[in-house]
Amino acid sequence: MKLSYALFLGCVVPAREPSYELSVRKVFRELGFNLVDLKGATCCAPIPVESLSFKTSLAIAAYNLCLAEEADLDLMTICNGCFQVLSRANLLLKRDEKLRTDANDVLVEVGKEFKGKRNVKDYLQVIYGDIGLEKIRGSVSKSLKGLKVATFYGCHILKPSSVLMFDDPERPHILDDLVDATGAKSIPYLHKMRCCGGLLRGISDDLARKLARDKLFNVSQAQVDCIVTVCPFCFLQLDLGQLEVGRRFNEPYKIPILHYPELLGLAMGMTPGELGLHTHRVPTEPILNKIE
Repeated sequence: MKLSYALFLGCVVPAREPSYELSVRKVFRELGFNLVDLKGATCCAPIPVESLSFKTSLAIAAYNLCLAEEADLDLMTICNGCFQVLSRANLLLKRDEKLRTDANDVLVEVGKEFKGKRNVKDYLQVIYGDIGLEKIRGSVSKSLKGLKVATFYGCHILKPSSVLMFDDPERPHILDDLVDATGAKSIPYLHKMRCCGGLLRGISDDLARKLARDKLFNVSQAQVDCIVTVCPFCFLQLDLGQLEVGRRFNEPYKIPILHYPELLGLAMGMTPGELGLHTHRVPTEPILNKIE
C-alpha cells in the first residue's frame, strides 16, 4: 500500500524552480509515495502577511490546512517558509480555542472549518522517518561516491525548534545523513548555520549579497563540488545570487546548487534532463561529469 501525502508546493517553487517540483514528484513516485495535489491551495501567508494582519494570515494558513483535512491526509511541504508557517498555524489553532474560533469565523464564508485533525511535515521528515536511511541506500543505483557536498538547511526549517521539532537547531544532521546515504560525502564548512540572506532580497539587497558572498566563500574554502539545499529561497540566493555576487564583488563563483531531491534522483539513476537540471543558473555539468 502506497503512503499518501497532500503536496503543498507554495508559491516560489512552481513559479521559479520547476526542477525542484519535478524532482520531488519523480523521486517520491519512485520511492512508492502517492502525492495528492490540493485543488484550490493558495499562499501559506508567510511572515510579511502576518506583520500586516495576524488574524488574516492565520485564516489563510488554516484554509490550506482545511484542504488537507478534507483529503484526510497529512500535509507535506517542500519549502522551509511554508513548513514553518503551516506548522506554527496548525499548532496554534489546535491549542488555542479563541484563535481557532476566530479563524473559523472567517473560513465559514468559504465553507471551511478547521478541525485540527492532520499534521504538517517537511519532505525530509517524510523521507527520513517514513522510509529511513537503509531504504534510501537501497534505492541508489548509481553511487555518488567521491562527490563532496556542502549541505545548507536554511533558517526556517529549524527554528523555532519548540514548534517545528525538525532536528537539533544548532547541530542538525538529517540532511547530512541523507546526503551520505546517496554515496556522496557531506563536508563541514565555516559558518554552516549562518543565514544566506535570501529573505533580505528586495529589502536590503546589499546586505543580502554580502551574506550570500560569505556563504559562497566559506563553501569554496571547503573545496566541495556542490551545495545541496532544501529551501527554494536559499536556492535562489545561492544559484542566481552567485551571478549577482560575481558582478558586484568581481568574484566569479561557479559552485553548482542542487535541491536534495535532485541529488537523490541522480543517485537513483535519473538523467539530468528528467530532473530539469538545465534550468539552473549555475551549470551542473562539473558534478555530472564527476559522477559519470
